[in-house]
Amino acid sequence: MDHRIYKPEQAGPVRGVLFDMDGLVLDTERLYARFWREAARELGYEMTMEQALGLRSLDDTAGQEMLERYFGPGASRERMRQIRIRRMEAYIDQNGVEPKKGIWALLDYLKERSIPTAIATSSPIERAERYLGPLGLLDRFDCVCSGRQLARGKPAPDIYLYAARCLGLSPKECIALEDSPAGIASAFQAGCRPVMIPDLDRPGPAVERMLFGLAEDLEAVIGLIEEGEKTAV
Repeated sequence: MDHRIYKPEQAGPVRGVLFDMDGLVLDTERLYARFWREAARELGYEMTMEQALGLRSLDDTAGQEMLERYFGPGASRERMRQIRIRRMEAYIDQNGVEPKKGIWALLDYLKERSIPTAIATSSPIERAERYLGPLGLLDRFDCVCSGRQLARGKPAPDIYLYAARCLGLSPKECIALEDSPAGIASAFQAGCRPVMIPDLDRPGPAVERMLFGLAEDLEAVIGLIEEGEKTAV
């Protein structure tokens, strides 16, 4: 099966869909992992792939805490982040970014059903616009929200509370599509119905406990939405 509902008791009509961006709408998460590792190496640290994945979607405070857990109190997230940005932007300027499988089919489906959509990303708004615009995706979302606009980023719930509010909805009326544990925690704490679309790894037991559902790709979210509506009848 290409999708699974973990909590049928939460099933019901979906009034809005909130999308993470990196690793979910765009195939950029592997680039983040690559360039976090390269930036760490430039500063004299050997970062594993698992450690790089652990930095996904974290805000500045949580990211700094994670780096210190990896490498000790001398590790500076901001310094490493600036190197990562420089290297990754140079790569993207030359090679561009690719959308994830199923994004067009899902957006078409949601538009046909007049279900509003929002991006809820940890990336700055300017970066989201720069990545989404050339692909023709920027105008396909009703609003683009960034954790940089708020006091706390993921894994705090603020970004999903804000994105739902921007659509004029309560979080419980929305499903939140995510690929990272930090993003799932953010959506779960906000009261959304979190749905994981695995990118670079699968959900572990702690993440599964927070999930409303799982879909193997974005197009499979269509089946999950329709099954959820039938389950609730």
